[in-house]
Amino acid sequence: MNRASVPGESPASPPLFTVLSLLWLAGVSIRMPLLAVPPVIPLIHDDLHMSETQVGLLIGIPLSMFALAAIPGSLLIARFGVLVVATGGLAIAALASAARAVVIDIWTLYAATLLMGFGVAIFQPAFPTLVRIWAPSRAWLANAAGTNGMLMGVTITAALSIPVVLPLIGRSWRYDLLVWSVPGLVTTLLYIAAAPRRRGGTTGRPAAASLWMPNWRSRQLWLLGIALGANNALFFASNAFVPDYLTHTGRGDMIGVTLGWLNGAQLIGSFMMLFMTERLQRGTWPFTIFGPVTLAGLLGIVLCDGVWVVISAAAAGLGAAVTFIVSFGLPAILSPPGEVHRMAGGMFTISYSIAVIVPVLCGASWDLTGLPWTAFMPIAACAIIMTIFGTMLSARNASSER
Repeated sequence: MNRASVPGESPASPPLFTVLSLLWLAGVSIRMPLLAVPPVIPLIHDDLHMSETQVGLLIGIPLSMFALAAIPGSLLIARFGVLVVATGGLAIAALASAARAVVIDIWTLYAATLLMGFGVAIFQPAFPTLVRIWAPSRAWLANAAGTNGMLMGVTITAALSIPVVLPLIGRSWRYDLLVWSVPGLVTTLLYIAAAPRRRGGTTGRPAAASLWMPNWRSRQLWLLGIALGANNALFFASNAFVPDYLTHTGRGDMIGVTLGWLNGAQLIGSFMMLFMTERLQRGTWPFTIFGPVTLAGLLGIVLCDGVWVVISAAAAGLGAAVTFIVSFGLPAILSPPGEVHRMAGGMFTISYSIAVIVPVLCGASWDLTGLPWTAFMPIAACAIIMTIFGTMLSARNASSER
């Protein structure tokens, strides 16, 4: 029996090693430019004379594009094929990220960040589509490899920016952002040269090109979007406000190690999920166990001192990683063939509509009260929401499989 056409689908699955490598590199490339900013926020803050609300806006701008451009990304995939959109998204993100090195004020920085966010946004619905196309029988493994790349990109950027990269480039935040744009440029070239294509050399236009608008009446779509949105919001907001929070509480010397563990501990969760079966990943335990772990870690960053701040950051990072991997991989698993980009586009629209608001609320809470710890109140609320909605989603899926 013939199955539905998938935008840009290859007639035969390509070599698994090639697939995993390309997805891993893409994961690295779309996270490095985003997470290059938090370690140098104090430098940007001083150089461009930013308020805390403006810091929140800087973090929120790419997230707003992830929401606004997700459905257009789905449409582009339906019209031009997934590989064209994926390669174009990687190129736009890398070039716009590099352009931030030459901005002249906060507004040009916002503009370059907006364009970078657009590139990542149109790539994101392409990612689960590529997983479904390139590795239909190993979708969980392919998703785990790609998300491992994302977390590796986050970890490398957070761990090396302050102790290694900044000293080598004269502590220039501009050169730092430029350095972390290079992997994206390299990955773009590899997608142009080595990505699997349809026989005949083109992705073509699929017969079902009109299938691009998400099904907004799907309860499953909303559960996915809210759970992932709360996860993304707490992750990006934590990375944005931990540096300034530690600086204002007299612990600026702990920024590097705290961010390193906040992001590095995610690799533990990533490798743990990499070797887990699909059935286990569909259970409720990632949310019922690691949702509360995330919340406890966030509270520990605010309430504890010394080494306990680092331990708390590691706990928050670990919990956020496990729940992120499960949420991010579900569109490729749950969607019918040919409709992955639709569900992914809807999921990212909902999730980043939530995520874009939270950093701004964090900064506004700080500015209005003058109390640094209030910036973490919206972040803690996100951990609670993620736990509840993720558990509901997982329970619904488990029930449908019986």
